[in-house]
Amino acid sequence: MNRRTFSFFPAAALAMAVLGPSASAQELRVLVHSSFSLPKPMLAQFEADAGVKLGIIKAGDAGEMLNKLILTRAQPIADVVFGLDNALVVKAQAANVLDPTTGAASQRAAAVPLAQGVVPVDYGFVTLNYDRAWFAKNPLPLPKALEELAQPAYRNLLVVQNPATSSAGYAFLLSTVAGLGEEAAFDWWGRMRANGLKVTKGWSEAYYTEFSRNGGTRPLVVSYASSPAAEVFYSKEKITESPTASLFLKGGVFRQVEGVALVKGGQQREAAARFIEFLRSAPVQEALQTSMWMFAAEPRTARAEVLRHASEPAAFDNPGVETIAARGGDWLDRWTRVVLK
Repeated sequence: MNRRTFSFFPAAALAMAVLGPSASAQELRVLVHSSFSLPKPMLAQFEADAGVKLGIIKAGDAGEMLNKLILTRAQPIADVVFGLDNALVVKAQAANVLDPTTGAASQRAAAVPLAQGVVPVDYGFVTLNYDRAWFAKNPLPLPKALEELAQPAYRNLLVVQNPATSSAGYAFLLSTVAGLGEEAAFDWWGRMRANGLKVTKGWSEAYYTEFSRNGGTRPLVVSYASSPAAEVFYSKEKITESPTASLFLKGGVFRQVEGVALVKGGQQREAAARFIEFLRSAPVQEALQTSMWMFAAEPRTARAEVLRHASEPAAFDNPGVETIAARGGDWLDRWTRVVLK
């Protein structure tokens, strides 16, 4: 996928960005999920300003990233972590792998809330996407409720991510429980299994391999409300309407808020704090909209024009933070028993 680049830099800063940090610069280890993406000149500018070399460690989906963070807490592999969301932060805090952030960004208001000590960077909505062309060619109406997807007519049409390894999958599981009620949600999941539900490890496999828009056989996929905008942005032909769209069904929409935090036991504390401020800076907040396809957490950030193809839902179903902390693990175990075993 192409990345948006920034071409306007002061001459001195651009020279430093091209040359990069000095050979003696310390490394700032940044643990991120696989979807982390910012323009390379912007990252080089940070390196030059902070006098460090960025070591970006991509650790798969956010769920996999958190698991690695927990497994390596005795010898931390990073100094700062980006991409833990409001469903995973509580687990990270319970595992004692984060240190609270107290810098300026943590004191400023954000467009969306996150747990104390973790700075919100962006937000989006996990929801169902559908392939417009597939539904135009097949005599099957779009479902108006999750319940309809368990009917025989919708057999083998939906692909979801495993909530044990995927933040999007976990968010979707949480939304079903919050929106339908626990018992009704797991009854639905059981009937979906019997109706040909496909489960993948992470978002990329679901969207780029199984989704019919990309050559797969499933015209319904758990993705993001911003995904239709990304389809327009990256289209080889100039198009005015996205080939995909979102379904905002009761029990099928979760507001996901991603944040950045210090890793407990990490090094380079000053540079790590600067990186946190960097992620809430105006240039980054503008860029992430069309590089990571999330909405900006910094209030009053100008919305990218292409995001007019990414409508925000009127409602979403999120369990409370305390509920996620208390019951999330049980729901994961139950989902595994109901759907996979």
